[in-house]
Amino acid sequence: MSTIPTEKLDKLVQRWETIQAELNQGGVNQATYAKLTKEFSDLNPVIETINTLRAAEREEADLEQMSRDASADKEMAALAYDELQAVRDRLEGLRGELKIALLPKDAADEKSAILEVRAGTGGDEAALFAADLYRMYTRYADLKGWKTEVISMSESDLGGFKEVVASITGQGVFARLKFESGVHRVQRIPATESGGRIHTSAATVAVLPEAEDVDIDIKPEDIRIDTMRASGAGGQHVNKTDSAVRITHLPTGIIIVSAEKSQHQNRRLAMQVLRSRLYEVERERLDSERSQSRKSQVGSGDRSQRIRTYNFPQGRVTDHRINLTLHKIDQVMVGDGLDEIIDPLIAEHQAGLLAEMENGRG
Repeated sequence: MSTIPTEKLDKLVQRWETIQAELNQGGVNQATYAKLTKEFSDLNPVIETINTLRAAEREEADLEQMSRDASADKEMAALAYDELQAVRDRLEGLRGELKIALLPKDAADEKSAILEVRAGTGGDEAALFAADLYRMYTRYADLKGWKTEVISMSESDLGGFKEVVASITGQGVFARLKFESGVHRVQRIPATESGGRIHTSAATVAVLPEAEDVDIDIKPEDIRIDTMRASGAGGQHVNKTDSAVRITHLPTGIIIVSAEKSQHQNRRLAMQVLRSRLYEVERERLDSERSQSRKSQVGSGDRSQRIRTYNFPQGRVTDHRINLTLHKIDQVMVGDGLDEIIDPLIAEHQAGLLAEMENGRG
């Protein structure tokens, strides 16, 4: 693993010290203060790692000197040599941590997210599985202390979901959930199956970063807002309310329906989803321009990609992108075991970015 240039680390430390001085002096306007505070907070763990790394490097130099000192006691020299190996192992880990900390950040990682789960092939069983996935994510959100709010929901006859759209609000939601987008396949014996045969069905998951007003500017003339009644268009989206709102974005043809709350709340929620959809379209365009030749193993946007299989008879969950299999389907389905899939996905993504950086392509 190549080392990080000292000059680059010096510049980071200098920047951190400059921000600290500006914040201590005061006198900056509110917008600048917020920006500097955010940058200072982001730099803090990086500077801590740099300081720890440099202390370990000084310790390494001292131990090297002691282990080579011919006049030193042989036993002391041997002890110094053993400690030197331990310090070098620690240094390797610290350099790896620092490289990950310095990887290019996804600007959307700290954002909340819009979660969309839709039944795919498999009829009623696919709808039941979509409901199971949605519950898995809401329980995971509860464990993380995030807030979930349903935006729209279309139920099947057996209590599953043909489609459910929700916002998940909290710090870093998108960073944890962005690799969940794709096709999730289930293999199990449906409750409606009298012969005990295993069926395969699927549901699609899309996770979008929640966009703010400052991220996406939507012109009033570019949208059409319709209020729908239960007898109007919209099907099961509006079977619980007479104040459903449908927003059409005319330039792209994107249509958003919200039918779970009051008319005022539905309008707010539908606009929230529309901003996030448009934000994701722009993110995909920019990412495509930046990385035409790059095909990462772990993707975060291809909803047609089969990413995971949940095999209930064998009690296993397999993520096909990283060839990871866990024999703990019950824990995964209640959210408890989901981190054991998400953490390796993030690590694989970071490893790909590190490899690109090492090869001079990052």
